[in-house]
Amino acid sequence: MFLSANMAANINASHYFVREIDKNDGCTLKLKQCYMGDVGCVVWDAAIVLAKYLETKQFYEPSSGVNVWADRRVLELGAGTGAVGLMAAALGAQVTVTDLEDLQTLLRLNIQENQTLIKSGSITAKVLKWGEDVSEYLPPPHYILMADCIYYEQSIVPLVESLKLLSGPETCIICCYEQRTEGVNPKVESQFFKLLQQHFVCEEIPADKQDPEFNCPDIHILHIRRKV
Repeated sequence: MFLSANMAANINASHYFVREIDKNDGCTLKLKQCYMGDVGCVVWDAAIVLAKYLETKQFYEPSSGVNVWADRRVLELGAGTGAVGLMAAALGAQVTVTDLEDLQTLLRLNIQENQTLIKSGSITAKVLKWGEDVSEYLPPPHYILMADCIYYEQSIVPLVESLKLLSGPETCIICCYEQRTEGVNPKVESQFFKLLQQHFVCEEIPADKQDPEFNCPDIHILHIRRKV
């Protein structure tokens, strides 16, 4: 459900600033971010790296008739501004972007702002709290996308639990995260991957398979699948 025209008009524009992501076809995603708010209110670099990765030729090359995203069911976890999910929808996927209740207004605003770029795909924003009931999102999607979701120690166990419940044998989880060396970040990342590897196998995507411009040594992209 999108914001009504009146609701959109009543949102104070001074609360937001725009981050643009240029698509390879010349169109531009325009993502509103909040000047004030939690970590989900801004477009992080990992989200841009992942969004651009979805456009690489292994997934999307219109001149060769390749479009892996066409009609694929895609679920984004911790969507924040919705940048990654919006890119997938613009490429033809049937996308559900999820985050906590506090982020729904921003998600829906960004969906509405970019609706003209979504032709054959679709996108819907819903609330999903990690570790809770996921039956609304089943059967398992073809892809689960997550960008910079590994930062709160208390969220690691529920995040992995949600991944277990949401993924099937054919599901590919594409995880993009920025490796941080300060504070509790190394501990949190270590805990996440230790727990994850009990149930999943991970493949790191080399830089030459990522977007040639939007990649960084500190930002990692992983393909994660359930163990057989």
